[in-house]
Amino acid sequence: MKSGFTRLLRWIFGLLLLWAAFSKLANLQDFYASLLAYQLPLPDMLLRCSAVVLPWLELFCGLLLLSGLWLRATLTWTLILFGIFLLATGQAWGRGLEISCGCFNMKLFGLGGSALAKTFESVGFAFGRSVFLVVGALYLYSQYRLESVQSSESTEEVSSPATTSK
Repeated sequence: MKSGFTRLLRWIFGLLLLWAAFSKLANLQDFYASLLAYQLPLPDMLLRCSAVVLPWLELFCGLLLLSGLWLRATLTWTLILFGIFLLATGQAWGRGLEISCGCFNMKLFGLGGSALAKTFESVGFAFGRSVFLVVGALYLYSQYRLESVQSSESTEEVSSPATTSK
């Protein structure tokens, strides 16, 4: 991930995941209530576990994206997270649910309850944001895979013995 754009995108995603994680960890009960508002046909125990595990997974993915460590696994988990967000927000938006996505705490910026915060937290905006996140994460993953292939090919060229002609 040597390109400046891919590094910037990776850092933006890392910071976004950290913000989302800290917003949820600050009040797990509010996040659990946000999950219930999606009216997903899932057992309550799974939603409770998700409310506890998801913020920590976001935190670890955010930290690893910022550090550049274990990028293959981190980008895979980031794609899974963003894909789940896309499905959850898409079904809620498609069903016309008027709920907050539960993703970010706008109070950190003094915007809690403002019209901007309501728009930013709306499920329609969250769906659009999720589309961008999935597309961006797919781009990052493809760039990582491309660099891995190029790196292994250059390693093979260096380590293979020179051929001699007769």
